Amino acid sequence: MLPPPELLRVTTPRVACDGAGDIAPALGHPRVWLQIDETGYVDCSYCDRRFVLVGGPADGADHSQLKDHGDGAGR
Repeated sequence: MLPPPELLRVTTPRVACDGAGDIAPALGHPRVWLQIDETGYVDCSYCDRRFVLVGGPADGADHSQLKDHGDGAGR
């Protein structure tokens, strides 16, 4: 498996993603709310960003070995 395109470490299990970052927000995607579960990470189904909960089970893991894991948002 390939690693996710972008990995963001976060401190809360509920995060919002709009695809913005280095690009203007208007060029991103609709804002979606994602919930990190017991795996310690969640992937945005629009842009494939991976959000990892700091101190969670996926923090410091080899993310190229983890499956894609979305919460259904944007699907």
